[in-house]
Amino acid sequence: AEQVGELKKLQDEGKIKHIGLSQVTVGQIKEAQKYAKIDAVENLYNVSDHRDDDVLDYAESQHMAFVPWFPLNTGKLTGANSPLAKIANKYKASPAQIALAWLLKRSGNVLPIPGTSSVAHLEDNVAAASIKLSDDDFKAITNLGVSNR
Repeated sequence: AEQVGELKKLQDEGKIKHIGLSQVTVGQIKEAQKYAKIDAVENLYNVSDHRDDDVLDYAESQHMAFVPWFPLNTGKLTGANSPLAKIANKYKASPAQIALAWLLKRSGNVLPIPGTSSVAHLEDNVAAASIKLSDDDFKAITNLGVSNR
């Protein structure tokens, strides 16, 4: 409450425009909303770890941006015979692109910011936005990760 209250003061003074929270629960967001409008939430979220489904759903219901950190933690899911690789082949895409496409299909308020090390890497990441996963593939990918649903 104290921290969000200070951010609200800075916002009222015109020193900041938006307020966001990082690695929070739904309860913590609700508590923060008592003191200020929350514009964004940044939590760990990706294909292999989507335990914060409830936070994403709440952020969506409140029209908050949801910024998943570590969005490409595809880990063991990207091997030659992995589930993401098989789906990636179907779409003529990389497993990383499929992971990003999954995030984008998961909710319209998701704003992934994957790290990039080159222009080619950036272009590869941006191309993920044009991949339209089928509902069956989306469901299959969802079932690969850890979720609280």
